[in-house]
Amino acid sequence: MIAPQRFELLEAAVSLLYPPVCTICGTSIRAGEYLCDQCEAKAVRISAPFCEKCSEPFDGSIKGAFTCANCAHRTIYFEAAVAAYRGRGIVRQIVHEFKYGRHIHLRHLVARWLHAALDDERLCGHRFDVVVPVPLHPARQRERGFNQASLLVELLSAQTAIPPKPLLERTRYTTTQTALDRSERMENLHNAFRLRKNANVRGLRVLLVDDVLTTGSTLNECARVLKRAGAFSVHAATAARA
Repeated sequence: MIAPQRFELLEAAVSLLYPPVCTICGTSIRAGEYLCDQCEAKAVRISAPFCEKCSEPFDGSIKGAFTCANCAHRTIYFEAAVAAYRGRGIVRQIVHEFKYGRHIHLRHLVARWLHAALDDERLCGHRFDVVVPVPLHPARQRERGFNQASLLVELLSAQTAIPPKPLLERTRYTTTQTALDRSERMENLHNAFRLRKNANVRGLRVLLVDDVLTTGSTLNECARVLKRAGAFSVHAATAARA
């Protein structure tokens, strides 16, 4: 696993050797930025109408709050899962390069998108006791070198002062979720998570964090474990909604 301190040292060294350029198009940009204004504008925010439970956006003229069919026909353990951006185009490319391409510096951009989710009215009126990353199985974390959710939680905690706590662990090395439909994802994840030894969540208001929300099955299974262990509430936030 790559230590966070090494990330900072590597980024500092790179910034001395290379001027900042847009990750997508290579245009010169300001220090501390990752996208030029033109590419940043192509990152699409999720706007109404969307499902109040899982943030799935819908085209059309739906007015007022509603729950999508996927959420209406299953037990949902989180109060709401909020995603800030559509997980396509530039957003999908950035998240993919961060997560699979080991472009660790992009965590700052993804964390900025994640932080935008906290402006949603489903989250902004709540106070959270802890922010919890969705865990990876130890074998997968060794393969990747890091847990992307944990890196995002570190940055989000520094911005919000919500204490970070890795309360969950993944107990089964599940197959990739990418090619699975909703029911297959739910079966794949059943009993894949548990509370860490000596962890106590009783009465806590939990903010659960991951990089991308697809069907919500992972977040829902994590929320189930937290709720059954006594968490008072579980809300979720992600940078993007696939």
